[in-house]
Amino acid sequence: MNELVYPHERTLSTITLVLGLVAWLGLIIGTFGSALIGLALGFVLYLFIQSTLIAHIKGNGVELTESQFPDLYAQFTSCCDRLQMTHHPQAYILNGNGGLNAFATKFLGTQYVVLLSDVVDAMAKHADGVRFYIGHELGHLRMKHLSGHLLRWPVLWLPLLGAAYSRARESTCDRHGLACSVSPEGAARSLAALSAGAERWKDLDVTAYLRQASHTSGFWMSFHELTAGYPWLTKRAARVMNTEAPMPPRNGFAYLLAAFIPYAGRLGGGFGLLILIYIVGILAAVGIPAYQDYTIKVKVSAVIVDSQNARETLGSFYQSNQKVPDSLDSLGIRSQLADGSTLSLDPNRMVLTVRTKHGELIFTPSVGANGRILWGCTNGEGLKPTQLPPSCRPAGRT
Repeated sequence: MNELVYPHERTLSTITLVLGLVAWLGLIIGTFGSALIGLALGFVLYLFIQSTLIAHIKGNGVELTESQFPDLYAQFTSCCDRLQMTHHPQAYILNGNGGLNAFATKFLGTQYVVLLSDVVDAMAKHADGVRFYIGHELGHLRMKHLSGHLLRWPVLWLPLLGAAYSRARESTCDRHGLACSVSPEGAARSLAALSAGAERWKDLDVTAYLRQASHTSGFWMSFHELTAGYPWLTKRAARVMNTEAPMPPRNGFAYLLAAFIPYAGRLGGGFGLLILIYIVGILAAVGIPAYQDYTIKVKVSAVIVDSQNARETLGSFYQSNQKVPDSLDSLGIRSQLADGSTLSLDPNRMVLTVRTKHGELIFTPSVGANGRILWGCTNGEGLKPTQLPPSCRPAGRT
């Protein structure tokens, strides 16, 4: 059954799994295990959301059985056998409200295939059509596409990689749908119904439709496919007609642009661009203030060094005279540093305040061992604690 797997899927599956595990390990180590709490909460949230979906399917759908829509049930079981699936999932029909689609899901070990009523009705005169949709969804279950998603989740948003893995999975499932179909043309017509609609697919010129795949090599067509989770329908139809059919090469410059667009799932490249803008905005909101704090910290550090002589002079005077000097001028200390910062002295407590362009530095003295004067350093008006260098510490801290 290896021919049912799209050539690139196994490689992309391994890459995303390994990178995902590494990312999870990094998150767990980097957060000292807190990521495990987030992972547990995410699983609980998944249970509630997924249980809602399953309850909706069971409460509002119609289960396929030997007595309920036996014709569809026979096609479903035949497809399961064709794909060598010994354990058959539960199958349901659900009102599609105009949507031509089907989907597979699982909950607590039980697998489900759901056919929307509109696709079943649209394929009423095309027995092969429903088989293709059934086979496609069974492909997701057979290949365990729903099982490793959480492990890969941290890296699936990565540009190019996440979208490529998603497209490879869809191509694999198209091959499963083809395996369940009577003919390649029947499978292609089933896919074309997603383009032409519930009625017009019957009159579709399949050959002309497949020729449209040649349009996908342009820059914008290439870009939007590279950022999307599905290949273009014309290419999918061409591949089920001939799994070895050569596809038009994508525009090389499209890869350069797509490499900067995070994968946004089924929402497509436009939403990926919004995600990119959001990420850049978050990084800017965090990074710019951090950079500004860093540059101020460097300048404040220089001020601390330049004012060191003033503090040493004050300390020596106090040790010798056991009193606070009346002013800086009385000790010959200049009240202005080379960078324009000004010094002022509180003659009562011998607190030295240095007013810089970015805010105040306050140096408070304390008496240490052997009567030595030690200086504690804190931020004053206009200067944030995050802008203080490591050399600026409150009194009593080392």
